[in-house]
Amino acid sequence: MIALSPSAPPGVLTSEAHCADLCCYPTKEQYFALVESFKDDGFEMCVDLCGVDYLEHPERALPQGVVRTRFEIVVNLLSLSKKQLVRVRVQAGDDDPEVVSLFPLYPGTEAMEREAFDLFGVLFAHHPDLTRILMPEEWEGHPLRKDYGSGRVPVQFKEAPGPR
Repeated sequence: MIALSPSAPPGVLTSEAHCADLCCYPTKEQYFALVESFKDDGFEMCVDLCGVDYLEHPERALPQGVVRTRFEIVVNLLSLSKKQLVRVRVQAGDDDPEVVSLFPLYPGTEAMEREAFDLFGVLFAHHPDLTRILMPEEWEGHPLRKDYGSGRVPVQFKEAPGPR
């Protein structure tokens, strides 16, 4: 397991990760500074940023000390020179999830943050253009939330053909 950078905020919880060299669990206040410390330490690429709704799994496995919330933002950072992958999992909140945008550090996160906003309703503070990216602007709600009402389309069956 790799160690945090000396410039990382103090008190960030870490654990071993599946398919990553390290998994970090910063608070919302530590989130931006932690990702910035990884960027300064040679993690030149943010390969993924996505939202997760744990409405139906509130007791998921997390290290002791992490305050569980319904929504989580998961970020994967890659260092090609070190051949290391770090996963950052920040608890975004319950009713009004919000974290700071990583756009100033990794401009490529702009579309990924818009997708998490559009489909989960997670707000990204200081994002340059936090508008819908997949759904129409007039769409109400966020389709990937576990409590989002899915529409019912009646299925119509044709009469089965008789014997041949």
